[in-house]
Amino acid sequence: MKFDSGHTAFMLLAASLVMLMTPGLAFFYGGLVGRKNVLSIMIQSFVSMGVTTVIWFAFGFSLCFSGGEGGVIGNLDMAFMQGITPDTPYGDGSIPMLVFFTYQMMFAIITPALITGAFSNRIRFAAYLFFLVAWLCLVYFPFVHMIWGGGLLQKWGVLDFAGGIPVHNVAGMAALASVLYVGRRRVADAVPHSIPLVALGTGLLWFGWYGFNAGSQLKVDSITALAFINTDVAASFASVAWLAVAWMLEKKPKFIGLLTGAVAGLATITPAAGYVSTPVAALIGVLAGVICYFAVSLKNKLKWDDALDVWGVHGVGGAIGVVFLGVFGSLAVNPAGANGLIYGGGDFLVKQLVAIVVSSIYAFGFTWGMLWLINKFTPVKTTEDDERKGLDEALHGEQAYESAV
Repeated sequence: MKFDSGHTAFMLLAASLVMLMTPGLAFFYGGLVGRKNVLSIMIQSFVSMGVTTVIWFAFGFSLCFSGGEGGVIGNLDMAFMQGITPDTPYGDGSIPMLVFFTYQMMFAIITPALITGAFSNRIRFAAYLFFLVAWLCLVYFPFVHMIWGGGLLQKWGVLDFAGGIPVHNVAGMAALASVLYVGRRRVADAVPHSIPLVALGTGLLWFGWYGFNAGSQLKVDSITALAFINTDVAASFASVAWLAVAWMLEKKPKFIGLLTGAVAGLATITPAAGYVSTPVAALIGVLAGVICYFAVSLKNKLKWDDALDVWGVHGVGGAIGVVFLGVFGSLAVNPAGANGLIYGGGDFLVKQLVAIVVSSIYAFGFTWGMLWLINKFTPVKTTEDDERKGLDEALHGEQAYESAV
């Protein structure tokens, strides 16, 4: 079968960009933790590249995108890539199924890795591996199917361009459940140990996010370009908004704030990237920077030990992005979208709100339950001695820096 070479080449590039986001996340998180815990947080991102790929090949892709129309989960018809050949088309036939398989696999890899920033320094590696597999199967796969695989929420009319719900919101709510389950760190960690590493990670995430959002159009057209520029504009406005608010309230312009604001803007524009105009994307960026800043401030006041602000940035950012789509979405911008509240689409906003509430409750509840169950057969939490020694040495027998003490 003859495929569109332009669309196929672009989607291969987009998949490569999304793959790069996981190492970027590892650097981002690695810089934010202390010197004795760098490798333990980075390996949690990198191991997902291996483990998730195995699961995706075995049955994950099939559960997300095979059968189960109007339901919660798919079937196993394409398990172990049954029936998928180099000539098997996807969608309108312009790209091979193999390309779509690969692109979506990169989403599956990074999503559970996002959660790890919340429980840094406090979870054992073996428990994390069990958690990674269970969370993909019980949380990520169902929501991907429901929103993108012809499942319940998609049939109902819920829209999510690139992953506000199945990536950011569910990961953020899972992070919150994890924080509340494992409790606070017992040993203070000198953080962040390397702001330059955080900056490197942010740059890689920002760069990869073009593939994350623009690639979600699955072809090259005007909406691809719209999602691309909206991604950059929202991130830029959010970074400046966060910096400005933090400067006013904390009296100094902090680099970490600028970087965190950019990630908040990227997470927030994700569900709306191809459905809103660029001026709206700028507004969403400003709102993301301000709202996510105060969400992190609230977390600090409540003394939730979400070490790397996964809930405040990804959980809140993903949620408000889905809501903003319900407010600002426009058929004039994208005929495949929907009109939001300001264009008379009040019913669409209600659907977006219901989807966020359902996904938040589900992700929180299942994550808490999984950690409780895993703890029954292998300890989830690290010991105080492990924390004092540092997880790099205590769990992995390695050190990022020879001078680490």
